[in-house]
Amino acid sequence: MRTYEETLNYLYTQLPMFQRVGPVAFKKDLGNIVALLNYLGHPEQQFPSIHIAGTNGKGSVTHLVAAGLKATGKKVGIYTSPHYVDFRERIKIGAECIRPESVVAFVERIQEAMAEIKPSFFEITVAMAFQYFADQKVDIAVIETGLGGRLDSTNVLRPELCIITNIGLDHQQFLGDTLPLIAGEKAGIIKPNTPVVIGRKQAETWPVFTQKAATEGAPLFWSGDLVEVQQLEERTHGSLWRWKTPEMDGWQEVALDLNGPFLAENLQTSLAALWQYAQLEPFDVSRALSGWQQVREGVLYLGRWHWWSKEPAILLDSAHNEDGLRVLFERLPSIQYKELHLVFGTVADKDPQAVFPYLPRAANYYFTQAAVPRAMPASQLEDLAAEYGFFGQTDATVQASFERARTSMGSNDLLLVCGSIFVVAEVLAIDPLVSSHPK
Repeated sequence: MRTYEETLNYLYTQLPMFQRVGPVAFKKDLGNIVALLNYLGHPEQQFPSIHIAGTNGKGSVTHLVAAGLKATGKKVGIYTSPHYVDFRERIKIGAECIRPESVVAFVERIQEAMAEIKPSFFEITVAMAFQYFADQKVDIAVIETGLGGRLDSTNVLRPELCIITNIGLDHQQFLGDTLPLIAGEKAGIIKPNTPVVIGRKQAETWPVFTQKAATEGAPLFWSGDLVEVQQLEERTHGSLWRWKTPEMDGWQEVALDLNGPFLAENLQTSLAALWQYAQLEPFDVSRALSGWQQVREGVLYLGRWHWWSKEPAILLDSAHNEDGLRVLFERLPSIQYKELHLVFGTVADKDPQAVFPYLPRAANYYFTQAAVPRAMPASQLEDLAAEYGFFGQTDATVQASFERARTSMGSNDLLLVCGSIFVVAEVLAIDPLVSSHPK
């Protein structure tokens, strides 16, 4: 039997993996995952679930909803992708990652099926998660889609509740080049007679959701109609908010160990989802929100508005598309710093020219590339940036760029790492202890 390390090497090198190689790994139907789950005896039918799609924020909402449900005493499975430091981050019960021996045993178990079905890396990880949650008898699983919705491997679920966070331009080669087309793909997770909460009400996409929901007989809710949120205070390591619903007499306060530019919308969406789920299976929503004081540790939340260090000020954020980077850089002026040092890398299947208009002019740039085949070479990124008047230093590894930026920054400067989940992941891996990543 392979070791855990040998099993990961096998999965990474022998299977199509979108995280590493990009579009060639994308499957345009659900045939493989259906066949694989049939081979396993349909574990996806053995636990209730909440299914989450969207362009930005779906990982954050997944962790916020899971943390809330965990605080009520539920055993909560969490499936997200991609991972940052360790493959096991994808499949968790609370903050406890799937055990290495469970990963090995699952891959050994499906060897015969793999030879016949020829599943992708993502299809295997989805099946692994569903089997693990069934074996561990979770009370509920919160499942994030990988790409899109309609044809995503997670879309074999029959969830209790669906959530769609927002719609932006990303993965246009698969999902379409307009917001309504992308919304149509995300709306594919809406199931018959299943409530769906929409995080952001957008003029271009709301009609798509209303039509799909009507077709499926699914109750449709905009998060802003269910709850109202207001920020009261931003703290060094968190934030204080108040919230209410139309049914409540007054406001209630909730403290989080999170902050950042995306939190208001993600918080509203998550609150609305918990409130709506409580109508299906009653529980104390206020108790659920007490779990938000320890989201990072409670459900292992990484890489989003993540302070790698406060002194010196080093901030990591996984924003990588137009919508995400726009919001990120709109928020930066709220941080006091003298000079900005920006470690920036992207992937070859995205057009960085679409995000250059959002990048700050007043910054010291360090162009880099992650150690994955999908990464855009740093030299190519540097050339494209120069066409837009952005100049900086270039390194062929993330660690080299990070160390160059860290040694160049002054005591009152800010170092920001963004542009690609994979770039952020490599910085997190430099020092897992500093990054609050479990051993």
